[in-house]
Amino acid sequence: MATRVEFDHYGDPSVLRIVGFEPGAPGADELLIRNEAIGVNPFDHKYVAGQTGGKPLTGPVVPGNEAAGVVEAVGQGVTDVAVGDEVVWRGYLGGYATHSVVAASKVYPKPAELSFAEAAALPVAAGTAWAAVNQAGVTAGDVVLVHAASGGVGSAAVQIAVALGARVIGTASAKNQDYVRALGAEPVVYGPGLVEAVRALGTVTAIVDAVGSADAVAASRELMPGLERAVSTAHAEGFAAVKSDAAAVPSVLALAAQGSLRSDITRSFPLEAAAEALELSKTGHVRGKIVLLP
Repeated sequence: MATRVEFDHYGDPSVLRIVGFEPGAPGADELLIRNEAIGVNPFDHKYVAGQTGGKPLTGPVVPGNEAAGVVEAVGQGVTDVAVGDEVVWRGYLGGYATHSVVAASKVYPKPAELSFAEAAALPVAAGTAWAAVNQAGVTAGDVVLVHAASGGVGSAAVQIAVALGARVIGTASAKNQDYVRALGAEPVVYGPGLVEAVRALGTVTAIVDAVGSADAVAASRELMPGLERAVSTAHAEGFAAVKSDAAAVPSVLALAAQGSLRSDITRSFPLEAAAEALELSKTGHVRGKIVLLP
């Protein structure tokens, strides 16, 4: 039997429970996908806690908005995907399950070069990073400052900007300096002295903020007073908010397939340990990504 993780009232991750269910057949322009790996994102624990502006719940809700798996059934009107195809999807909810029914428009071919876990870790964080870097107009020759460069979004933004030929300066904790350097950025420790450390490396021409903290915003304003090419994925005041981009997911999958973008998975959990995975995500100190394995 198929299983899923659901909740029927907002709260901490302990409100999650695992239950059996019948996935049902996909409707028109939908696919039934057997999930082989599921990405975990900060949005998930915030949604479960009711911190994303969600309406009062009227029934069980399944969190999770990205996964990779195998197509098990195809709905009417779907012509470019077949049963047995390996795919990646990005949606809004419904991911924490062995099976998900997903709109065909949200599904992309999984590159053969990527494992299911690697592919499942890309759509949300790396897709958001791609949209932010693209929105900031990053090109070869730019000097890009990436705040929170060791996290899921930040680490992807570093690699995407480097792939475009930019020079990247990445902020991270002291313990993650080597990791950020390995991604292709010049690391600096966030906190006191950040502005001086960045200026010693070069003149910043674009900023991608993945943390939204007061310190990051203040440093950014000193380094780029008008914030002309500053984009935030964390709703930082004064920054342009990152906009969704239909080209983001296929673009990051292509970059990953060619080896220009890697998805670092810091921890994997079985589906039934989703609450534990969200508790780890809540700490805000995850390097790379967390995945669930049904």
